Amino acid sequence: MSTPVTPIGPNVRIGHVHLKVANLERAIAFYSGVLGFELTVKYGDSAAFLSAGGYHHHIGLNTWESLNGPPAPMGTTGLYHTAILYPTRAELADALRRVVKAGVGLEGASDHGVSEAIYLRDPDGNGVELYWDRPREQWPLDAQGNLTMFTRPLDLHALIKE
Repeated sequence: MSTPVTPIGPNVRIGHVHLKVANLERAIAFYSGVLGFELTVKYGDSAAFLSAGGYHHHIGLNTWESLNGPPAPMGTTGLYHTAILYPTRAELADALRRVVKAGVGLEGASDHGVSEAIYLRDPDGNGVELYWDRPREQWPLDAQGNLTMFTRPLDLHALIKE
């Protein structure tokens, strides 16, 4: 194990995720058609980049090593899920409505105290978390001021009414 180092700056962010997919058009249909990301560029039938708000890309998709391949088997290492952060609870509710309308099944829905999240799988079996963060001043803390995250069921009916 390495020696602790000085933490990186607080404004560092994870900029995008790039996924290997079996079928590019099917993946675009999910990330664009269901979730609403915009297609920013497509490279033939082997790669595409999608974004929200005109950014160059938040999601990269390619079939370079995975064309017509099966999903990664359970019990192996790899990506657990891609987490897509919505700025408001109302926008998370809109995402939930899109998912329900498309007939995409949910794997879970949780209130973590700091956030509310819904969990599902994309057409390639990759985990996807759709969530929003509560304002920091609403995060649960113990008497000593330590963060006390938890996992409780999320009321989807209340969320979808948002």
